[in-house]
Amino acid sequence: MRRLTLAAAFLAGSTLAAHAQGNIFRWANDGDVNSMDPYTRQETFLLSFNANIYEPLVRRNAQMAVEPALAERWEMVSPTVWRFHLRRNVRFSDGTPFTADDVVFSVQRARAPGSNIQGVLASVKEVRRVDDHTVDFETTNPNPILLQEITNWGMFSRAWSERHNAVRPADLTTREENFATRNAMGTGPFLLQSREPDRRTVLVPNPNWWDRPTHNLTRAELNIVSNDATRVAALLSGEVDFVYTVPPQDVERIRRTNGVSVIQGPELRTIYLGLDQSRPVLLKSDVRDRNPFQDVRVRRAMQLAIDTTAIQRSVMRGQSRPTNLIYGPGVNGFREEDDQRPAVDLARGRALLAEAGYPNGFGVTLDCPNDRYVNDEGICTAVVAMLARIGVRVTLNAQTRARFFAEVNAPGFNTSFYLLGWTPATSDAHNALFNLAGTRDGTRGVFNNGGYSNPRFDALVDRIAVETDQAARQRLITEAAGVIRDDVGYIPLHQQQIVWAVRQGWHVVQTADNYFQLRHVRFGN
Repeated sequence: MRRLTLAAAFLAGSTLAAHAQGNIFRWANDGDVNSMDPYTRQETFLLSFNANIYEPLVRRNAQMAVEPALAERWEMVSPTVWRFHLRRNVRFSDGTPFTADDVVFSVQRARAPGSNIQGVLASVKEVRRVDDHTVDFETTNPNPILLQEITNWGMFSRAWSERHNAVRPADLTTREENFATRNAMGTGPFLLQSREPDRRTVLVPNPNWWDRPTHNLTRAELNIVSNDATRVAALLSGEVDFVYTVPPQDVERIRRTNGVSVIQGPELRTIYLGLDQSRPVLLKSDVRDRNPFQDVRVRRAMQLAIDTTAIQRSVMRGQSRPTNLIYGPGVNGFREEDDQRPAVDLARGRALLAEAGYPNGFGVTLDCPNDRYVNDEGICTAVVAMLARIGVRVTLNAQTRARFFAEVNAPGFNTSFYLLGWTPATSDAHNALFNLAGTRDGTRGVFNNGGYSNPRFDALVDRIAVETDQAARQRLITEAAGVIRDDVGYIPLHQQQIVWAVRQGWHVVQTADNYFQLRHVRFGN
């Protein structure tokens, strides 16, 4: 079969041969990591992969609970000061000690030009070195979820970064590179052995890791196989052991195959449509005298035309949960009663467009990735057809994740209408509200690509950030969700399912944040 031959040529070798040489784990995804620098993009796959090399002060365990990592303990010395006691005798993989100086440097680097993770430290006013193994984090206001906010922020070596001229992250939106783009050096369980962008990246165990390994790998190879059929064929033939992105249309076929298992569960990620509401004239539209998305009637008309249940049924093959919120089940602050979506109403949608001054509709370009989310291009194709029913003529611009993110995350956000997904790293609603919908100010609203802004909403989000009474905080979250829902600040679509597939004999751990951690992977008993 031709597809199987192509997969064999691409992946070069069988799993059986690999097992004979040791526990070599070969896995596949449809898109690449794009950078070995975890500060360059706030994107789950990139952060997840690089977490095998770079470690945070605190991390999440297999049950998603926060546990010590490079900080062995911590306490609050005042309502706004968290003191972290760093683990002693930890070394970076080049042998240099990990100290408080590296934490302070990592703060500076996370806030430097080119960084895409500034929001992680948005509440932090100052970080101070107390001694070699103690660091104080002072927040602007009391922050009850600081630990949850920093679980994905890996520590960099000051000495390594300075030696290789990588003291700030390369700006991926301009396709800039520096030494940290293709090289990596952390304290984590794995070392980067080789990097072939868009083809293969190889990690090997760090023999001097401070923690006790629970994995039994001798080598882990990430192979990029963009074609769905080829990727699935490689799994079924044994050329790869694990597939991170399983196409919905192939799930039942994989389930019926001996020696292969499907691992499926709900994901915290919400897939949504964003609209440019900030520019007076859209960049990518045939309306040249105004911005139709600044009119809530237009946004509501589009919402009424998009049938999320049909997308769930036909595009996602049942592997999604339709939503009208930018956060979903499993996220602290989610309530089912807050997640109400109006029924599809094409007649009302056309009437709203006419009221807004677009009786004949208008044209706009939809920017969409084709290798980032589950069936992302299929979702966008369905949205194009649905909006056509009310007269909104959509031109689909589907691109690989590298090109897509460079476009929609470029300075000034080079997009008018786009599809994105967001997983709250803190597992808390504030993370999505603050990052996606807060008025952009340099730290708040960093991923508010459409420029949505509502002062009442901002005030509520500010109060959520410091409220320690859980009942009062929930009321604020519900109120904020209502504001953005009434404004149609976004058009949420669904929470997607995590669907992995693994060959018999391999044991992996799936968590709701879709982080794939090699430290949990084992072969055999």
